[in-house]
Amino acid sequence: MSTENQALIFELSQEGRAGHSLPEMDIPEKDLSELLPDTYLRKEDAELPEVSELQIMRHYTALSNRNHGVDSGFYPLGSCTMKYNPKINEDVARYPGFAHIHPYQDESTIQGALELMHRLQTNLEEITGMDQVTLQPAAGAHGEWTGLMLIRAYHEANGDTGRTKVIVPDSAHGTNPASATVAGFEAVTVRSNERGIVDLDHLREVVGQDTAALMLTNPNTLGLFEEEIVEMASIVHEAGGKLYYDGANSNAILGITRPGDMGFDVVHLNLHKTFTTPHGGGGPGSGPVGVKSDLVPYLPTPLVVKDGDEYRFDYNVPESIGRVKPYYGNFGINVRAYTYIRTMGPVGLRNVSEYAVLNANYMFRKLEPYFDAPYTQHCKHEFVLSGRRQKKLGVRTLDMAKRLLDFGYHPPTIYFPLNVEECLMIEPTETESKETLDEFIEAMIQIAREVEESPEVVQEAPHNTVIGRMDETTAARKPILRYTKEA
Repeated sequence: MSTENQALIFELSQEGRAGHSLPEMDIPEKDLSELLPDTYLRKEDAELPEVSELQIMRHYTALSNRNHGVDSGFYPLGSCTMKYNPKINEDVARYPGFAHIHPYQDESTIQGALELMHRLQTNLEEITGMDQVTLQPAAGAHGEWTGLMLIRAYHEANGDTGRTKVIVPDSAHGTNPASATVAGFEAVTVRSNERGIVDLDHLREVVGQDTAALMLTNPNTLGLFEEEIVEMASIVHEAGGKLYYDGANSNAILGITRPGDMGFDVVHLNLHKTFTTPHGGGGPGSGPVGVKSDLVPYLPTPLVVKDGDEYRFDYNVPESIGRVKPYYGNFGINVRAYTYIRTMGPVGLRNVSEYAVLNANYMFRKLEPYFDAPYTQHCKHEFVLSGRRQKKLGVRTLDMAKRLLDFGYHPPTIYFPLNVEECLMIEPTETESKETLDEFIEAMIQIAREVEESPEVVQEAPHNTVIGRMDETTAARKPILRYTKEA
């Protein structure tokens, strides 16, 4: 790589260069001091780099080529389902009838968009086994909060105000206890047993008249199916609580089983995980929430309903928890998810999960001899390994993750879930070929051998990246907030 491609944009700057050519103004120029208070005006020009258009293009193209993404390589983040986003989804989302509409248009002028929203709701109801779905929540964690607020509204409407606690497993996503707290509940932890699933005896101990809900994903965050889910549902329901399904791991169950059939009352889905909409970078996301019939009266307004041959927004929901997002959700993301569902069909969606589970188990069994496996039963869409064996030789899981960068791979999730020491959490997804899986497996095996034969190679990694070994502690405690040539 050339020196120019490694330089910062500020280091490329040369006084007098310009990356733009603007026409002369054909209107009188105004003095900004006449338009804005002095407080908002710069006292000196912004320190912007001066570079040519060609330099700009090459610089940002080079930066993009250093990025990791689902279109550029294998991205095995566990519990995040970083899978391919089909380009037909992007094409459909850009249709003028979807991309150029405005939320303030009269309903009669957006019948196609409303029909798509209604159809997507219906599809998600069937996929999850719920009675009604709202598309309003903007992301997964927002969907969690919305679902918990629905449960809270249900209990309050029934005069059951003493239900102040939400139970979460010790292997849960961090958003679960956070969402429970933001929704005004106290999070209570239930232990996992030696097989990595919820300990039923401990669940019976923590469930009581103060239980509002149990939050759970199935398969759980360890990639293991909660085989006793029907018994768990019975325990919680008999105590008067509700079951909340965190849909982050739905990639493993499409067309095979449904949260509603397991006994769940509320479910949120991550469309960016399960239904191939873009993921990461801060959004936009979409976290639809589905509910059983007794929670329908509390859904956010407005609801998208079909009235004869027409579609409309229904604001007449007296017991609703109210609007949870401006307008009607992230519509473009919902278009992408609907396109994916229609493209795949029922058989295709089931294949998604079957291949995801097959890929995960194939990779798990290939890597199991080289790392510790805290749980040995068949996994679902993802699995966890432990770097305890390597830690005894002075190499941490973090070191191995950095070494993977030298092979061109984004590392898997590490140190999560917290109840697995030196955890490596890997999710291959259904979209990866056997060749890709084998290449990643070989990289992991080579790293495991390096730990035994030449540990310093792993401890000092990465070696082949533009930026070498970083000091995370210093970076966190002393971040560089402003570029200077001295820095």
